[in-house]
Amino acid sequence: MKALQIIETGKTAVVNVPAPVAGPGQVLLKLEYVGFCGSDLNTFRGFNPLVTLPRIPGHEIGARIERIGEGVPGYLKSGMAVTVNPYSNCGHCPACRNFRPNACENNETLGVQRDGAMAEYIVLPWEKVLPCEGLDTRELALVEPMSVGFHAADRAAVKDIDTVMVFGCGMVGLGAMVRSVIRGARVIAVDVDDSKLALAKEMGAAYTVNSMTQNLHEEIQRITDGRGVDVTIEAVGRPETYRAAIAETAFTGRVTYIGYAKAEVSFDTSYFVKKELDIRGSRNALPSDFEAVMAYMKRGICPVEKLISREVSFEEAHEALEAWAAKPGEVFRILLKI
Repeated sequence: MKALQIIETGKTAVVNVPAPVAGPGQVLLKLEYVGFCGSDLNTFRGFNPLVTLPRIPGHEIGARIERIGEGVPGYLKSGMAVTVNPYSNCGHCPACRNFRPNACENNETLGVQRDGAMAEYIVLPWEKVLPCEGLDTRELALVEPMSVGFHAADRAAVKDIDTVMVFGCGMVGLGAMVRSVIRGARVIAVDVDDSKLALAKEMGAAYTVNSMTQNLHEEIQRITDGRGVDVTIEAVGRPETYRAAIAETAFTGRVTYIGYAKAEVSFDTSYFVKKELDIRGSRNALPSDFEAVMAYMKRGICPVEKLISREVSFEEAHEALEAWAAKPGEVFRILLKI
């Protein structure tokens, strides 16, 4: 079968690999759409320390069930449109024993530590296959990145009385923002791109701040009447946004980090104590987060077309990655159409 491989930094190839077969407890999926994630871009650029090459990328999946192995529950049927929980879990590390498999110490994510879904077919354990009646496979390919943001809002324990600041209006940040809005919170979206901020506004943000052209601290003080925000969710991964999250969060507020900072970050730790902040990390997503995203998307209010920057074939994928690497801030999602 045909598959896309990143074979070394800056170099891809369309290759033929053996087609998988569904064994007991497994499901064979026919891929229709797979999204390029920021981790895939970093693999292509040589900035992903978790990956070994060559690697088939891809874990944002819209597919149909092709064949079902023995012992798979009857609710999964051939022809169903599905997405996939792409994270593995060992079942015995502290995270797994605490019923938080999304943070498994031994996790292997599709397209990162193991080959992913940018191929014609893939076989997975039935437990990782998530059907959703009412969404097509193109929409389902958007579920995973938004679920990561939904999970962060859950980790931040967002409530209807909160003012929530979200750094970064990519797919993950928008997911955090949407779930906060669904929970009744007032959201401030922060980015350096006005087009992304406009989309955040369309998707429910009450306020937007361009931190490149506006004074972030002054704007937050104005919006919150000098109190600071109750919750900050950081979905960028830069030292300056890591520090700003601590600075702009109110006393006894909550800070949740999703983005991986690419360099060490220094803090004035007196803020941690004086403000008595709750500081949390957020990693991947739980099945319940996937279900919540799918429920949101079934309402028909998600601007799907504005989230998809372009669709490409196997043969067009290399050029698309090069263009994205040249202007990373101008892309929401590129979908590989299979």
